Amino acid sequence: MALPPPPPGDGAAALPPPPGTDMTGICFRDQLWLNTYPLDRNLVFDYFALSPFYDITCNNESLRSRQIHPLDMSQLMMMTGMEYVLSEVMEPHLFVMRKQRRSNSEKVDHLLAYYILDGSIYQAPLLGNVFASRISRTMHHISKAFSIACSKLEKIGNETETDAVASESKTQKEAVDFKELMRIDKILVNLQKKLPPAPPPPPYPEGYVPPSASEEKAPDDLLASEALPPAIDPIIDQGPAKRPRFQ
Repeated sequence: MALPPPPPGDGAAALPPPPGTDMTGICFRDQLWLNTYPLDRNLVFDYFALSPFYDITCNNESLRSRQIHPLDMSQLMMMTGMEYVLSEVMEPHLFVMRKQRRSNSEKVDHLLAYYILDGSIYQAPLLGNVFASRISRTMHHISKAFSIACSKLEKIGNETETDAVASESKTQKEAVDFKELMRIDKILVNLQKKLPPAPPPPPYPEGYVPPSASEEKAPDDLLASEALPPAIDPIIDQGPAKRPRFQ
């Protein structure tokens, strides 16, 4: 497919950005072309050549000008310089185009990669950029997690400090003040000294004789005497006497 004519006023078509330029934020799609031609391995390069990712100074463009298929590897391997090759194909949904610099028939340096997904062309990000983005995102989430954890710990610390102060005040309230106890004992002793002595016990009624200590029996002794079995008569309770047998 022929390239579109250059814009009016320009002597030549504008060159694309140099290799290594980040164009990952650009997406190209030509719906009119997709409605007109099938997207397969034979026409995918013509579709890719319409995008701003295409470098017209490549060897593929030289083959197109000579009416040779631009992805003919037998021709590209005999040339040196910039070229595009089709590395992966999953018709009709996915095509991966790789941009590389060829030094000879065997040595090539990979520069960039592009993929065509369901008719939309994207530049694949560089591996270093992918790692940098993932690391930056990971650091952001880790920093956010640490901030949340610190706020939680501060809240727990404040609650623990409040509980400790409340417990300490409660302990202080419940603690015994020995000085206060001694003061109260002193007041009670002074009051006891001011009171008259206790009256003597009343006398026994007339004719009553209090029991002596020898006659009194302790409850334990009564229980012990009740628990003893009755005495056994050695003569009556032993049964009939045995008589000797004479042979």
